[in-house]
Amino acid sequence: MGHGSNVAGLETTAVYDKKTDEFVIHTPSIAATKWWPGDMGLFANYALVFAQLIIKDDDGQKNNYGVAPFVVQIRDRETHKRMPGINCGTMGPKMGYNSKDNGWMTFDHVRIPRSQMLQRFMKVDADGAVSIQGDLRLLYSVMLKVRDL
Repeated sequence: MGHGSNVAGLETTAVYDKKTDEFVIHTPSIAATKWWPGDMGLFANYALVFAQLIIKDDDGQKNNYGVAPFVVQIRDRETHKRMPGINCGTMGPKMGYNSKDNGWMTFDHVRIPRSQMLQRFMKVDADGAVSIQGDLRLLYSVMLKVRDL
């Protein structure tokens, strides 16, 4: 577990591909695995994924804009099979609260449309231009609040 409570240090990446108007969500190392999300092991079809927003400039230089939220379909709604590039499973029996289906998840270059980025505080247009609305610390506070529950 690479980041613990360091939200800004999340390793999962979301690289914008201007040619296809998509983000490529990727887990770059085993330390970047998402651990313990509720309902991830067996039941969830969608996940709200926080990842480092990376936009390449015209010279190919990667610019990191920090953590941004994305809605990612992880299982087919009809068959419930995992979508391509999604690896996930259950955490198994726990010492308590076994009614919650906690799991783990990694992403292997999963492509999602740009429209699946939640863009209230940070927007990315089709050309890859980023505009910031308000205080980005609000994004971090959402994850920190969830961890308090």
